[in-house]
Amino acid sequence: MRAMRAEGFRGYQDLKLVDIPKPKVSDGRVLVKITAAGVTPLEHTILSGAYPRAKAPLVLGSEGAGVVEDANGSAFSTGARVMFTGAYGVSEDGAYSEYLAVRKENLSLIPGNIDDVSAAGLPVAYLTAHMALSLAGFQAGKTVLSPAIGGSVGNAVTQLARAMGARHAMSTTTSHTKAEQARTLGFDEVIDLSAGKLGEGVRRITEGYGSDIVIDAIGGDVLSEALSTLAMGGSLTTLGYSAGRKSTIDVTDLIWKRASMKSFSLFSQPPEMWSAAWKVIVALLASGAIKPIVAQTFALEDAAEALRYQIESRPFGRVVLKI
Repeated sequence: MRAMRAEGFRGYQDLKLVDIPKPKVSDGRVLVKITAAGVTPLEHTILSGAYPRAKAPLVLGSEGAGVVEDANGSAFSTGARVMFTGAYGVSEDGAYSEYLAVRKENLSLIPGNIDDVSAAGLPVAYLTAHMALSLAGFQAGKTVLSPAIGGSVGNAVTQLARAMGARHAMSTTTSHTKAEQARTLGFDEVIDLSAGKLGEGVRRITEGYGSDIVIDAIGGDVLSEALSTLAMGGSLTTLGYSAGRKSTIDVTDLIWKRASMKSFSLFSQPPEMWSAAWKVIVALLASGAIKPIVAQTFALEDAAEALRYQIESRPFGRVVLKI
């Protein structure tokens, strides 16, 4: 079968199209014929040699969608359309391939109104968004901020929070063009950082109240600015660092507001959280209350260019490989 494999971790040039054996199913695994794979910043981190757990050669890709070819005694039917994410493309070969043996607990059926390309790019972002919101104590009526409306997590948190009854579901962008695009797509609580400050935007939208919950996948200076928007008793969850691993915070933003700050890692969450998140996400997808946004698709053999586009062009929406 065809696969895009990292032969080393020195950059885009190490991602090569190879012909490798089709995987065999073992206990607890389901053979999936991959139709599309999500492109995430994690693959760029691995390909750049900045993820020590990964060992080359390695087929990349932590999420995807496809059709069950061998159900292997699982509850899934042969021919069923499924989506998945897991430690694929990190500690074992991943979704940048024509077939993958996926753990049955990592699979979810795709609602009939969602195409495979859209489904392939949603598991990591939406599962992360739902679990992070749950652990932060989200309830209907809360105000939520998740910076970067064009990014996967920022967009997923904003959509989920709005669909589940947030009083305000706010996000940001540093681009006026993206701010206009966001409004066209119905995101009317996006703060245009090219025209104003984050804190000022939150105060304007919430009429001075602030953010009950901040889910930050950006890091750097954005984290410290987002922390300053917390309302009394609010919480900030940090789970990414695309804008930088280091940030300087004002501790009074925590102390005076009796606020809290925590971290989140998707693959360390217990199975029951995964099940609960999938249940809510699939129902909201089926109802049309949330809808993943795909910016551009690439062919499997153009995976290096897809990654470059994801990282360097910072598109509004997901980048997906069609296989």
